[in-house]
Amino acid sequence: EVQLVESGGGLVQPGGSLRLSCAASGFAFGSVAMTWVRQAPGKGLEWVGSINIEGSTTTYADSVKGRFTICRDIAKNTLYLQMDSLKPEDAALYYCARLNRATGVDYWGGGTLVDVSS
Repeated sequence: EVQLVESGGGLVQPGGSLRLSCAASGFAFGSVAMTWVRQAPGKGLEWVGSINIEGSTTTYADSVKGRFTICRDIAKNTLYLQMDSLKPEDAALYYCARLNRATGVDYWGGGTLVDVSS
């Protein structure tokens, strides 16, 4: 059974940092690309960024570029999202998701909540 479990969310002040983790199981983590997606209260889903299979290429939404970093640890079957210089508009429920080459996102985690407030 494919499972994606996010952790690391919480309350942080503007300008602060958080690192989210996504523990993957039930599939060959090192054989798929992964992505982070977020949803702010009352808004739709927003793609945050993605990482390729090898972990050598990352892409980001303009809204987070230069502040967020995605990486993966194949040995630990874990995906990370390092978030720096956080802004109130970054507050959202953050999901990690598995990317299927043919169909796009095919599995989602349950999400972890990030709140940015003073």
